[in-house]
Amino acid sequence: MSWLSYCRCLEPMVNHSIMYENRTRSLRTLYNKVLSAAAHRHAKWWLALVSFIESSIFIIPPDVMIIPMVLADRAKWWRIALTATIASVIGGIGGYLIGVFLFDTLGHSLVDFYSYEEKFGQYMKIYEEWGGWAVFGAGLTPFPYKVITIASGVAELDLSLFILTSLIARGLRFFCLAGLLFYFGVSITKIIEKYFGLITILIFVAIFACLLLINLSFA
Repeated sequence: MSWLSYCRCLEPMVNHSIMYENRTRSLRTLYNKVLSAAAHRHAKWWLALVSFIESSIFIIPPDVMIIPMVLADRAKWWRIALTATIASVIGGIGGYLIGVFLFDTLGHSLVDFYSYEEKFGQYMKIYEEWGGWAVFGAGLTPFPYKVITIASGVAELDLSLFILTSLIARGLRFFCLAGLLFYFGVSITKIIEKYFGLITILIFVAIFACLLLINLSFA
């Protein structure tokens, strides 16, 4: 193989690396902008906006704003969590409607853009077996919530069930996060950054196990 041919073979890999680097840099810039919004005098409205759009089209989770906002004013921890919960569920309804009416256009484009094809397929398989439990589990754990909202619309999950399970799941997630910061302050931030995803998974497993035991005891 000639040197020129070898270089041409490497060209797609180089282009992919450049695209990945540019995308990472753009994501970091976007992350920093969202983080800086937590110090804005209208931070609660920015939090509501981020929570709303993250449910369907935005990649940065509201957790990024919740942490510094609670640490800045721990007395308002429950208001911050409530704002994120309500806005996230309302945004989730928007994602649900995208799945119902616009999946072939907007919904599919969003899944492709964020490279969520595999996660979307995984969720649909889980949904077929577990239904509303899939929404609850994925809404609480690190699974991307936007995938849940759009997929629930595609699967035509009962809207009232979707809203109820989303409200409980997102509420548990945000109130747990804000509550930990309220009680322990800045000392727990490192643990949250490393293990909060695992904590939410353990909460889900504990709730599921308790309800299963209750169901078996009355069977």
